[in-house]
Amino acid sequence: MNFFLSSEHEMMRLTIRDFVEKEIRPSAEERDEKEEFSPEIFHKMAEMDLTGIIWPEKYGGAGRDYLSYIIALEEISRVDASLGAVLGVHISLCSWPIFQFGSEEQKIKYLKPLAEGTLLGAFSLTEPLAGSDVADTRTTAVLEGDYYLLNGNKIFVTNADAADLYVVFASTDRNRKAGGISAFIVEKGAPGFSFGKKEKKMGIRSSTTCELIFENCYLPKVNILGREGEGFKIAMTVLDVGRNSVAAQALGIAQGAFEAAVNYAKAREQFDGPIVHSQGISFMIADMAVKIEAARLLTYRTAFLADQGLPCGKESSMSKLFASDMAMEVTTNAVQIVGGCGYIQDPSVERFMRDAKITQIYEGTNEIQRMIIARNLLS
Repeated sequence: MNFFLSSEHEMMRLTIRDFVEKEIRPSAEERDEKEEFSPEIFHKMAEMDLTGIIWPEKYGGAGRDYLSYIIALEEISRVDASLGAVLGVHISLCSWPIFQFGSEEQKIKYLKPLAEGTLLGAFSLTEPLAGSDVADTRTTAVLEGDYYLLNGNKIFVTNADAADLYVVFASTDRNRKAGGISAFIVEKGAPGFSFGKKEKKMGIRSSTTCELIFENCYLPKVNILGREGEGFKIAMTVLDVGRNSVAAQALGIAQGAFEAAVNYAKAREQFDGPIVHSQGISFMIADMAVKIEAARLLTYRTAFLADQGLPCGKESSMSKLFASDMAMEVTTNAVQIVGGCGYIQDPSVERFMRDAKITQIYEGTNEIQRMIIARNLLS
């Protein structure tokens, strides 16, 4: 077993870290405070081949492996978890289902501009009455000739009004529950498609989140993704791998908070010396480092399995569960180490703490992850 990254992966990490420090960090605090998404930074990420990092060059991508994508998310989230969420949804939840289940025509029309970063993607599954219970989807799609008529609303949609393209799930046969759900590609500006309330969030505040509303929204029949009734399978397949991207986000958040706390503890002096020499603080730092490294190994191992084309649904849930719980603990301890200054917005450890919480919730709550893991172990 080789636990070392290749020189190519290490070089890529350094390149992305340099980009993040120069182009993302300077405005991260301001964008969080103003709750503003930056299309300009997204376009710069596209110029770095990050928006299509794992897709083949024929579809406008960089042709790198899944581990490269995980490392990229980790490095971005180490400074700005909002942009980590933006990229994670764009690749894992919007581009991935089109790559896996889309026709060649759909890949050329939609995946290529997504990979090139000329389109921003979003994923629309959750509803007011259908969160963890996806089978109870109430949004409907009725076939009328060459069009589907889409009606319903979706909530908690990351990228939302900033996005150009959406993978939307709707029921084409309510009597079949999960077996009657289908997936569709919806373009911004489709007739009958509008946006509802923009959410004010605790964390990841510079990624936009709002409601999607469909009122007799006409979709061309060719915009169905896969076949009718395959939507539930598509959603679960995508989430099986995509949850590892949340683990990478959590890992980056924890690493960023850890570095900020250590730097503060080295500089802050009390009782005739830096507080980092206090046993209480040093033991806390040691525990934080161990848990970050454990989460990194679990997250990278899942990425390795994905790159080998091996099943990794259980491992993806494990990485998401462990890394997100770890991130919440590490960021809370980081705030504690920084003390009163950690509770205010200088330094940024309070932002890391706010950002960490969502990783325990989205793409399947951690309670759902425990159900998935137990089902895999006990079946």
